[in-house]
Amino acid sequence: MKKFAALSGIVLIAGLALTGCESATGGSDVASDCEPRFEFETINDGQLTISIPDLVPFSAYNNGNPEGVDVEVAKNLAEANCLTVNWQQANYAGAVPSVSNGRADLTLGCFYRTEERAQVAALTAPIYTDSMASISKDGVDSIPDMESMKVGTVDGYLWVQDMKDVMGDNLTIYPSSVEMEADLEAGRIDVGLDSFGAAQARHQDDDYTIAEVQKDERVAASIEPAQIGFPMTKDNSAMLEAFDTLINEMHEDGTIAQILADNGLPESAADTGEPRLIG
Repeated sequence: MKKFAALSGIVLIAGLALTGCESATGGSDVASDCEPRFEFETINDGQLTISIPDLVPFSAYNNGNPEGVDVEVAKNLAEANCLTVNWQQANYAGAVPSVSNGRADLTLGCFYRTEERAQVAALTAPIYTDSMASISKDGVDSIPDMESMKVGTVDGYLWVQDMKDVMGDNLTIYPSSVEMEADLEAGRIDVGLDSFGAAQARHQDDDYTIAEVQKDERVAASIEPAQIGFPMTKDNSAMLEAFDTLINEMHEDGTIAQILADNGLPESAADTGEPRLIG
């Protein structure tokens, strides 16, 4: 797993540059008689410019043929408004700044709806939730059980400080999932903690068990999973209102649940509850 998996849970304001200069225009041609559901301005007329970092199964640039949960949702938003998509390849450090600095209309890739992020970008309505998950050979999913084990996690996730308070020296915090996975494979840790969706995507075909961590009042992230939304241009209220309406419609007609299922994620993640921001 790559470093950017951990970064989805924190505000990333540094690293302003997109990676390279690669871009691709995706989606089918817009029919001449297409009538947009809503009217709003975009950076480039007729296009929705989206910065896209790699975080499978949520988003992947894929050599100019983007795919993933967030990509499919974004395509629906563009098509409903007769827009082609201008995909701009980005790293996680540059994704939110590309929006806050006006180089992209929105970004995607399992971004948590946080109070800090809401200060630099508008956040769409919740699309799905992403839970705290354990990775182990034995399916360990209880925090009390983990206390007697060696556990690893990646810096930046919402549960890191709480787990440090619970686990003490039995918790190792890694700069990226690459290092954590290496120690897990080598047996230097017994359990890894990561995003449910990202962990499941990495371990579909091996002997590790991915389990949603049981609720524990000492670890807030185990009680209430993070809601995911798209960070977008802060001063474009018309676009935000349009996308919120469309996202709510996709919840109601089951589109988001189906997209999740098609990407190997639980349909129940579409049940986001009322919008909330994480402090």
